[in-house]
Amino acid sequence: MTHPAITLPTLIAHRGYSAAAPENTLAAVRAAHEAGARWVELDVQLLGDGTPVIWHDAEVDRCSDGRGNLNTLTWPQAKVLDVGSWFGDSFADEKMASLEAMLALLNELEMGVNMEIKVNKGRDPIELVNRVLPEMLDALSPERLIVSSFDVDALKHCRTLAPKEELALGVLFGNTPREWRALCEAVDAFSIHPHWPRLKRDQADAMHQAGYQLLCYTANDPSAFNNRWEWGIASVITDEPAIFKRFLDNQHSK
Repeated sequence: MTHPAITLPTLIAHRGYSAAAPENTLAAVRAAHEAGARWVELDVQLLGDGTPVIWHDAEVDRCSDGRGNLNTLTWPQAKVLDVGSWFGDSFADEKMASLEAMLALLNELEMGVNMEIKVNKGRDPIELVNRVLPEMLDALSPERLIVSSFDVDALKHCRTLAPKEELALGVLFGNTPREWRALCEAVDAFSIHPHWPRLKRDQADAMHQAGYQLLCYTANDPSAFNNRWEWGIASVITDEPAIFKRFLDNQHSK
């Protein structure tokens, strides 16, 4: 069986349109949609009480008016945090997004998502997958969902819960390891998500020839990235989707 028939966009908005709105919020996803992005990349993890939320860091300090570890918070405590004022006054009182609210917004806007299973230090990947994957599979069609992670145990557990024809999995790499092919084969991966400055041409060629889609993160300078398109890159994950789109539109019009 093949993977879901996903039509990958050229541009995926990183944590929503995170250059224009506070990352991983409903506002950032709305901003991405308004800028013309049709897919976003987001992070999901659990609060201390098991509530799934859209959040990147292990702590709330950087992106809210609170302090402390995510795994010590309950949903009643987390949902009153201001997660927008740090970014700008116009986002004052933006709230942390629950997974439930984010999935509802993605459906409302008919957007696709690359959802990263974010396994921060000391957290249990199996517990996280068990809690979030059924909810995502229930809410989104297979053509609008890629689940990715750096954590191999998380990806392997995802695959035990859903076959490859029902769920596209993406393997995240910083430096691409020598055993990348075995890691991808072990989870029936659909895509590989390399850190774009560290990806080498021969690696990209081998991945492409092996049938994997390449989604590079996080590129924000379209001219610096431009020669990588000929490496067979399918999508760029970017904080700056509007800047990338203008650059690519200009290139195509020449």
